[in-house]
Amino acid sequence: MLTVQDVRLDPSERRVWRGDREIVLSRKEFDLVHALIRRAGPVVSRDELMRDVWHTTFWTSSKTIDVHLGWVRRKLGDDPRNPVLITTVRGKGLRFESGGPDEGRNHSVA
Repeated sequence: MLTVQDVRLDPSERRVWRGDREIVLSRKEFDLVHALIRRAGPVVSRDELMRDVWHTTFWTSSKTIDVHLGWVRRKLGDDPRNPVLITTVRGKGLRFESGGPDEGRNHSVA
């Protein structure tokens, strides 16, 4: 079981909860959340996500990650205008914030 903030993910059962509420995710949405939450804190590049989630080293569509991220944020209740779970680091990738809304934003990016 992986737990970051109030999100719990069970990789073996492929289930996700936010607080006490189970979140139903598609296969790719789950894979995206899993790829991010298992590396909570550091930025995960879009290239890494394409490789880990879509099993490809080329871009099938520049919007693939953004579309799935939008669905995930909506299902998790993470406001895309002020996200506290998954943030976009412009030009770098995505980060599952390891702290609460006021923590985690000051992580250094290597």
